[in-house]
Amino acid sequence: MQLWELFVIAVGLSMDAFAVSICKGLSLTRCQVKHYLITGLYFGGFQALMPLIGYLLGSSFTQLITSFDHWIAFVLLLLIGGNMIKESRGEAECVNASFGVRVMLPMAIATSIDALAVGISFAFLQVNIFAAVVFIGCTTFVLSAAGVKIGNVFGARYKSKAELAGGIILVLMGTKILLEHLGILG
Repeated sequence: MQLWELFVIAVGLSMDAFAVSICKGLSLTRCQVKHYLITGLYFGGFQALMPLIGYLLGSSFTQLITSFDHWIAFVLLLLIGGNMIKESRGEAECVNASFGVRVMLPMAIATSIDALAVGISFAFLQVNIFAAVVFIGCTTFVLSAAGVKIGNVFGARYKSKAELAGGIILVLMGTKILLEHLGILG
């Protein structure tokens, strides 16, 4: 696999994390370096870990994992997006600006579940898995950290509308993942 192909895969896998990072930035009144680092580490770490796990599982579990990964991603993104939509209609105090494990872990899993399937496909290709996971993790780290800043700048003026849009985007993203895996969308 060539470097440009790995870059395209890394960016593609990072887009879910980037979108969620933008939404996290929307929930902040004041962005700090720790927010960039926490978001980047969670999303970048899981985007690196999932392909490694998928690679290690290899071809023997391909059918088992790909048969339900889209459902997991759909349910998690639906719950996260639905909660954001609900919070956008409430008072400012209802916005969940937490960067704790109970908030970040489900988002990191939801945004990286497709990377598990990519890791399985890496088992069939001639891919240096350690270089691939480092590249994917670093790309996701950078895009996620940037997403927090972008969301924070945008959300300063249009917080509730932007959070509503972010929630809708997450629900649509989850639906898209489900429909693609069911063969309804190409």
